[in-house]
Amino acid sequence: MRRGGRRVRSIFEVIDMDRVKVCLVGAGRAGMVHANNILNHVCNATLTCLVEPSVEVAREATSRMAVPCYPNIEEAMRKEEFDAVIITSPTFTHAEITRKVAMAKKHVFCEKPMALNLKDSDEMISICRENGVILQIGFMRRFDKAFQQAKRTVEEGKIGKIAIIKSTGRGPGLPPKWACDPNKSLGMLAEVNSHDFDSIRWIGGSDISRVYAEADTFKCFEVKKEYPNFYDNSIVSIRLRNGTLALLDGSCPVEYGYDARVEILGTEGVIMIGDLKDGMISMCTKKEGGMVYPAFLSWRDRFREAYIEEIKHFINCILENKDPMVGGEDGKKAVEAVLAATKSLLTQKPVNIPLKEDANFASDPSD
Repeated sequence: MRRGGRRVRSIFEVIDMDRVKVCLVGAGRAGMVHANNILNHVCNATLTCLVEPSVEVAREATSRMAVPCYPNIEEAMRKEEFDAVIITSPTFTHAEITRKVAMAKKHVFCEKPMALNLKDSDEMISICRENGVILQIGFMRRFDKAFQQAKRTVEEGKIGKIAIIKSTGRGPGLPPKWACDPNKSLGMLAEVNSHDFDSIRWIGGSDISRVYAEADTFKCFEVKKEYPNFYDNSIVSIRLRNGTLALLDGSCPVEYGYDARVEILGTEGVIMIGDLKDGMISMCTKKEGGMVYPAFLSWRDRFREAYIEEIKHFINCILENKDPMVGGEDGKKAVEAVLAATKSLLTQKPVNIPLKEDANFASDPSD
């Protein structure tokens, strides 16, 4: 039997599967966050193995996690038994890895951005559906308590009708170099600000209908020389289908810390999510020249609990045979918004969504 495209398991299968065996694909920073969370915070999951092509990274990860590590997903599937994968490898690998593991009937948690284009996004969604496996996208803000409270407050109408959403997403340092290559990535709007596009759409309760973007390089001039379309600061003006206006500002690297904040202005009030300061301690000294606040050093600190909750949710969806709160369609909507914003950057014109064609506008703005 199948429900929602997935096979309905018998009660005996559910009992046998009270612990989900997980393979982690990609042992970088995000991968290690998920690995540690499975080992220390998710009681109904077991980390079975890792996949990491870099020998140096694999050696370090194996020593920390004490599980076998393989250079590719094919070898891992030949030698290990597992029920699900967590994909934290570079964006350009997501679609192919998803295809291989979904065909092997393994559930998929895929970090953002989901893919490089809409075609790959659609194929990831369809192949998971056809093989009866879950596809969850790593938009951890949806699992953050402050974001969830803000969402409930909006839905309860406590600030009236939403007029404007302002979302700030700034990273302390540049992502890996592949993220600057237009053949392998959709750039900073994808790698850093996919979360902002998703949370604007989620909180606003409506799809995005139009974007207009501006961007420039203010710091990383050496990267700009190598990749002419590179930018380290951007602003995107957004209109949702329900009429709500939104503004996204993204910067990377900002160096002062990790900065993720959202302001929601309604006709009867305002909600502010997040703070630049980490904790409640502040300091004012003559030596420092004024007020000094400890900032969040990374996304791992700011959203530590949210990362735990999203993996707990993924595992519970597998055990309970239910759809995840944030699925493939949500990932695809964020990819489409990034593509539209990138086209807007390169054409210097507003771009309507849905897009009429699918192309990597980062490499060819004429498409």
